[in-house]
Amino acid sequence: MNILREILWPLVAVLAAFVVGGFVILLIGDNPVTAFGLLLGNSFGSPKDIGWTLFYATPLIFTGLSVMVAFRCGLLNIGAEGQLYVGAFAAAWVGIKFGGTVVNVFGKDENWSWMSLPAVVLLPMCILAAIVAGGIWGGIPGYLRAKFGSHEVINTIMLNFIAIALVGYFTQYYYKVPGDAIMQTAEIGKAAWIPQLNQFLPFLPKDVPLSLAFPLALLMCFLVWVFLWKTKWGYELRAVGQNASAAEYGGIDPKKQIVIAMTISGSLAGMVAISEVLGNRHNYYHDFSADWGFWGIAVALLGRNHPLGVIIASIFFAVLMRGQIFVDAFTPHVSKDVGQVLLSIIILFVACLQMYSTRRRMVKGTV
Repeated sequence: MNILREILWPLVAVLAAFVVGGFVILLIGDNPVTAFGLLLGNSFGSPKDIGWTLFYATPLIFTGLSVMVAFRCGLLNIGAEGQLYVGAFAAAWVGIKFGGTVVNVFGKDENWSWMSLPAVVLLPMCILAAIVAGGIWGGIPGYLRAKFGSHEVINTIMLNFIAIALVGYFTQYYYKVPGDAIMQTAEIGKAAWIPQLNQFLPFLPKDVPLSLAFPLALLMCFLVWVFLWKTKWGYELRAVGQNASAAEYGGIDPKKQIVIAMTISGSLAGMVAISEVLGNRHNYYHDFSADWGFWGIAVALLGRNHPLGVIIASIFFAVLMRGQIFVDAFTPHVSKDVGQVLLSIIILFVACLQMYSTRRRMVKGTV
């Protein structure tokens, strides 16, 4: 019965959001069937559509997992956005400094690298840099919560601003190619590039940037599931999230688990760099995130804080993000913001259902 409810309620939230969204579209003066057809029909109609949809889903899987791990420890990580920015810059920095990057500055080639490492060394180093940087940035609010009791929501929000401003400063004044009008770093070494899946799957068009980051994101879902539900450490983390006082009474240190949870959460958010920096842009581009850190909260909520749910919710959100482009192009009155409206309504319904479920369980427990 619990499994059925976990599956049914997100579906109810999605259907209710489409009903409300349909009324909104009618009020605007368009046909909801046409708008929703464009929204959903351009995500799986061809290999190209599927590839783009999974590409959009990849960073959402990482940030959804990030928020989910924090949720499981009773924490709300609003800082995945800052953590993924720090991770992305760290990966780009390693790719520049150890990738043999040569930059043409006013007609003269300059070597910006300390050394040129082979792919077998450089690629793991870039991935590790993203994981470590994101983990450190996530661990800071975890430590502050454990040590001083300061709320992680406030800390992570403030650290978002610091992270984005800090990496923007280093990009602008140290790693941007002089004369480049775009706020981005120099290109990382080719040894740090992750192969795109069209190199292995000939039916995928060459212009689809879906890379090996997607199967890696699926692998991380499996590893997070194993960690949380099949290991002693995961059990302790979830026990603190269920009842910190009871967990402490049973010999578990809640403060330690808070720091661990936020560090892992930050590391998972930092792995967005694998998709964006190593697999797609091959540099750090400022403002590259489409608010993935914040949408990760919605993904975790709709996915019911479970790795499998995170995968499904990420793909669903990616469908809306992909489809809203066509809604904007082929409907006279409805803009691409309809996708954002639907996503927001879904989260409102999920939150309401979650509150209703919690109150219902409390009432049953007191009877």
